[in-house]
Amino acid sequence: MTTEFRRATLNDAAIIARYGADMALETENLHLDRDRVRRGVEAALRDPAKGFYMLAIADGIVAGQCMVTYEWSDWSNGTRWWLQSVFVRPDYRGRGIFTGLFHRIQELARAEETVCSVRLYVEQENRRAQAVYTRLGFHETHYRLFEIDLPRIT
Repeated sequence: MTTEFRRATLNDAAIIARYGADMALETENLHLDRDRVRRGVEAALRDPAKGFYMLAIADGIVAGQCMVTYEWSDWSNGTRWWLQSVFVRPDYRGRGIFTGLFHRIQELARAEETVCSVRLYVEQENRRAQAVYTRLGFHETHYRLFEIDLPRIT
């Protein structure tokens, strides 16, 4: 299997949105509004300041994806890259798709002078993903994630 890694374009929005909604259902049993997800993906693809998507193309299809977003750290005087919307098609899992995606993202991060770390969050019960992240060199931090949702119309 030959795998190519490339940045997504607006032409990839539908598959990225589908995989994002599929991932939420699989990992958190969340039924997302698929149209809203598609609009969110398109907004990110149109505005590079929001981040970018990296795709893994295997056998001519999108086998996996990962979004990178940015957070400025005044403590580090650098940018943290956050990995989000990580998804590998079930029929391509265990074939190194995410490992390849991550290595490509890591190469890009190292080429940027301001990137000081790569972070991600993972569902607490998703042990399989946690094992993959640990094998790739990630470690659990001492931080806990807190969030407050704000009501939105769109």
